[in-house]
Amino acid sequence: MVTTAGDFLAAAEALPLAGFDAIDRPGGLLVVVPHPDDESLGCGGLIAEAAARGKRVAVVMVSDGVASHNNSRRFPPDARRALRRGEAEAALEILGLPASALHPLDLPDAAVPDHGPAFDRAVDAIVAAARAVDAGTLVTTWGHDPHCDHRASFLMAQAAMARLPGAALWSVPVWGHMLPPRQELPLGAPRGLRLDMAQHLGRKDAAIRAHRSQMGLVIDDDPEGFALPEAMLAHFARPFEILLQENP
Repeated sequence: MVTTAGDFLAAAEALPLAGFDAIDRPGGLLVVVPHPDDESLGCGGLIAEAAARGKRVAVVMVSDGVASHNNSRRFPPDARRALRRGEAEAALEILGLPASALHPLDLPDAAVPDHGPAFDRAVDAIVAAARAVDAGTLVTTWGHDPHCDHRASFLMAQAAMARLPGAALWSVPVWGHMLPPRQELPLGAPRGLRLDMAQHLGRKDAAIRAHRSQMGLVIDDDPEGFALPEAMLAHFARPFEILLQENP
């Protein structure tokens, strides 16, 4: 089947509203995201609720995030890598997790592989992180997000599922919200739910804003540097998170 991005996302935003119990399974939660900030944008409310319930949670951060400000001299790559990792740790602390919950793979931002030896090693690391928390639920970025790293991270999580029998895979649109509405996608109707996370909305917003470099507040010597657009942030200021069911 083929649909448009606009129709698919409109249908996703009309999915049934449900609580955490609708996706909860025995064991822990593993979140696989391509960049520091995607964990807070896509599923900060989910993470906060899992942490509040005492679930074991791990967050695999696939890339190092350094490509957001490639022209900065004041923050060379090693400094950007450390900055973004620190922001991710601060965000997870706001959401109720210790820094030890973060598992950075440090693959190159904007060049995360979608096949080959480095891809296979990343899948191995994801499987190990999932087993360490006995993950019954995995959440990653949507495979149709218009960013190569997001698609590669989805493929990694999908590949890991073959070695995690009984686990459920869900995906969250992040950059997908910015797709041209008329762009065609090889998809049918969305399956999944809208997770009710109204009680964690303030915490989620604070976690997003802990990624200060992505708000344009830290690195000021790169005129081409990235900052999250307000139009995109508006999609994550709502009291629900879209979770798409990937292996019903």
